[in-house]
Amino acid sequence: MSPIRVTVWNEFRHEKSDPKVAALYPEGIHGAIAKFLGAQGFETRTATLDEPEHGLTSEVLRNTDVLTWWGHMAHGAVQDEIVNRVYARVMEGMGLIVLHSGHMSKIFTKLMGTTCDLKWREIGEKERVHVIEPGHPIAQGLGESFEIPHAEMYGERFDIPAPDTLVFISWFQGGEVFRSGCCYHRGAGKVFYFRPGHETFPVYYQAEVQRVLTNAVRWAAPVAGPKITFGHRPQPVEHVEAYQG
Repeated sequence: MSPIRVTVWNEFRHEKSDPKVAALYPEGIHGAIAKFLGAQGFETRTATLDEPEHGLTSEVLRNTDVLTWWGHMAHGAVQDEIVNRVYARVMEGMGLIVLHSGHMSKIFTKLMGTTCDLKWREIGEKERVHVIEPGHPIAQGLGESFEIPHAEMYGERFDIPAPDTLVFISWFQGGEVFRSGCCYHRGAGKVFYFRPGHETFPVYYQAEVQRVLTNAVRWAAPVAGPKITFGHRPQPVEHVEAYQG
């Protein structure tokens, strides 16, 4: 069986402008994610905002089974043409994993059809992520909950459609809660939103977070289902006696 092909996308701006982030992720957030996913046997490649076509050419996307997306300070710089290209591939069956502040990305808001806005606070408080669907593939290998020592708080209301499956809920030390692991189906594709991942904390080095993303890639990968077709179908599937009028 061929390995799942993963493209790890990152706007790659914080690492260039903030020494703290650069020290924490010297190869970029995309490099850190691609490294641990590659160690799990996935075929990984990276793409960033400032590459031609944001690194997401038609050929790259055609050869991508699952795309992960991290963005924050430059959502508006993403070209609509590329957003539409990614959207079309999701409809065709490519998986999409949207991370942390990617909730406000053009691709996620287009797929959700809502503002995807929320409350936030950045003081490095503790986050506890509760598994509320223990039988879901994305929860495989986790305990009932896990702690992230320092995190940026996201709080409800999170303006998203009700998830097809809600896998995780987060509680923060300041008292807020948040739907932090949300699964959707769009066309033939699967979409997973995962909240943890603020750039100034070492979240992507944490074993539980790596486990979630590894599981999510496997869940979101395309399946060999029938090709979706639309339009006029002159030949019925079953025999029909034509109406003679």
